[in-house]
Amino acid sequence: MFARARNAIPYMNIDTVDIGHSPTLWQRDRFPKSFHKKIYVCHDGIRTDKLKPDPSASVTLARLPKPLPAEDEVITYVARGLERARGFHVVMRALPKLLKERPKARVLIVGGNENSYGREVEHSGGLRGMLEEELGDSVDWDRVHFLGRVPYSGLCDIIRVGRCHLYMSMPFVLSWSMLEAMAMGATVIGSDVAPTREVIKHGKTGLLVDYFQPEALADQIIAVVANPEKYAHIGPAARAHVVKKYDFATVCLPEHLRQINRLVPKSKAIKLKV
Repeated sequence: MFARARNAIPYMNIDTVDIGHSPTLWQRDRFPKSFHKKIYVCHDGIRTDKLKPDPSASVTLARLPKPLPAEDEVITYVARGLERARGFHVVMRALPKLLKERPKARVLIVGGNENSYGREVEHSGGLRGMLEEELGDSVDWDRVHFLGRVPYSGLCDIIRVGRCHLYMSMPFVLSWSMLEAMAMGATVIGSDVAPTREVIKHGKTGLLVDYFQPEALADQIIAVVANPEKYAHIGPAARAHVVKKYDFATVCLPEHLRQINRLVPKSKAIKLKV
């Protein structure tokens, strides 16, 4: 009943809307098909001119006196909040097998310990506290680094030093961070759900695993860090795909302006300035 009430406003306004916008096909398809002809699909866009791979990037952690050694197998995970909607519990439950089989692996986790979407966790330590208690000594916590929220430049360096980047979201709004990671040449391991499949083609622009299978996630991470040459093509292909389809200046902004200009006289059209 609540969902029906929440949908009342879109239903009331569809006749008055000249044009609607959705960043992804998945989000557009949450609307009835009768709405689709009024909704154009175009992402907000990613600054691929600024977000590039950087082999010289480095990260220093509080527990280590020097930047992460090049031989360490760094795995990164980023979310605004450490919560189920973004698959934090899946990542955590993959850690015992991953860290046991890869003794040089380190996992860098970025995000606040709160819930942004869905039901709150009753544990006093939030979802992180609940999972730390659940996993106990099955995890080598010295190699799991909870970094909290970090400055944007630091976030980019964290992603750049990783062997792979994890994006285990449930079907939900596609995170800008995933596209940004791809733009920086990351090998992204994502959940095999519709919004992610819109961007990642398994084995080509990234890798997909079942959202409900932490062991499958661990196996895929292990394969990537153990055989970097086998997956070396993915990062460059991911960047090329994002540049072609999601670049802000050359793809997304021009399309948004084109759609806006359809609604105004030519004399008042907005001209693109880059």
